[in-house]
Amino acid sequence: MRVGLICPYSLTLPGGVQGQVLGLARELRAAGHPTRVLGPCDGPPPDAGITPLGDSLRTAANGSVAPIAPDVSCALRTIRALRDEEFDVLHLHEPLAPGPTVTALFLAQTPMVGTFHAAGGSLSYDLLGPPLRWLRGQLGRAFAVSDDAADMVRTALGGHYEVVFNGVEVDRCQAVEPWPTDRPTIFFVGRHEPRKGLAVLLDAMADLPSDLRLWVASDGPETERLVARAAGDPRIEWLGRISDTEKLARIRGADIFCAPSLRGESFGVVLLEGMACGTPVVASDIPGYARVARGGSDALLVPPGDAASLAAAIEKALRNPDLAAGLVAGGRQRAERFAMRRLANHYLEAYASLL
Repeated sequence: MRVGLICPYSLTLPGGVQGQVLGLARELRAAGHPTRVLGPCDGPPPDAGITPLGDSLRTAANGSVAPIAPDVSCALRTIRALRDEEFDVLHLHEPLAPGPTVTALFLAQTPMVGTFHAAGGSLSYDLLGPPLRWLRGQLGRAFAVSDDAADMVRTALGGHYEVVFNGVEVDRCQAVEPWPTDRPTIFFVGRHEPRKGLAVLLDAMADLPSDLRLWVASDGPETERLVARAAGDPRIEWLGRISDTEKLARIRGADIFCAPSLRGESFGVVLLEGMACGTPVVASDIPGYARVARGGSDALLVPPGDAASLAAAIEKALRNPDLAAGLVAGGRQRAERFAMRRLANHYLEAYASLL
């Protein structure tokens, strides 16, 4: 079966949807199915088997920035790729985001399935209901990564949505060598914007011991302000953007993986990466994370925005080896339930049902 995965967001920029698309493609290839990923790329493609569709345009969405490609040149490249590749089935991620997924819905004659990732409301769904409902009707099967994501699109556009899960590449996480560190280390990765809660973690550092290290990866609109705010704290190392392999290595090398997000997370795949890497997870108790992690068993969950509670949970996990070991064991078991290979098998059954 020749599979085409289409992502509307730039594949060279970090993001949850992009990570799911690339990971799913690797699993489908490992299962023996030729798979190509189509999507915008702001630079060299980050993996094999990618057809770049041009540069992206940063657009505000869901309290973040979506790197989409709604231009004519991207549409023409998408049409050419769909013609040349002769896919047996197309899998559109975030199918109604402007760009190549919408182009495919208008023009492709290939059986299509779609996965909806976003939750929390969409102005475009509210304003463009009738045409989007028609586009939604082009999908042979429709999936959503959470109940919230399904509710959002169902309320706006109608239709049936099968709730699946975001997957984590468990074997890949465990194969990476841990990044070396010589002291207790916390790792944060995520776009530096208010909803990711990095400012809360920096506040929590004031209540944590002086022998700690905090690795902060990625960047964003708040980077300059937060770096200036934390200036003079030698415990904090600002890494900037890092590769996916380095991200996994630093998760494995850290003593705590911290995800202090405040809102806007439909599914906590980043927590699953921490669990699959065998690192204790401390995170906010928000709906998207609580669906993935069971507080006290797989991770320590604290009220979002509460720096004191976050610091207390981090120190508790650092100073209690038995607790940390229990979180690691529980987290690894939990990650296996969300293994990408299981998700790929589920999608393969859906592809086959359309063919």
